[in-house]
Amino acid sequence: QVQLVESGGGLVQAGGSLRLSCAASGRAFSRYGLGWFRQPPGKDREFLGAISGSGSSTYYADSVKGRFTISRDNAKNTVHLQMNSLKPDDTAVYYCAASTLWAIDPQHYEYWGQGTQVTVSS
Repeated sequence: QVQLVESGGGLVQAGGSLRLSCAASGRAFSRYGLGWFRQPPGKDREFLGAISGSGSSTYYADSVKGRFTISRDNAKNTVHLQMNSLKPDDTAVYYCAASTLWAIDPQHYEYWGQGTQVTVSS
């Protein structure tokens, strides 16, 4: 069992940066791949990127590649999403999720955080 809690969301101007964090409780954190997703108002949940259990591999969606960076600290059971050059279209609720698989499909993620709101003003 893994419990995830996101933090770091808020209001930022276009062009700015935010760093989201996801704190995990439970055992064997390094066994899980961690993914970040977002859900804009009225739209489906979108995959942003994922990091392997060891942290040695990452994968990003084209929509955020080069602007967003995922990292993790297994000693602290945390994963981060650094977001730069933010745009109004990045406004959404952001979620972290844990999976025993290396996955893009949200259906493969067993555990989810409650989400944190990110609002980018123009």
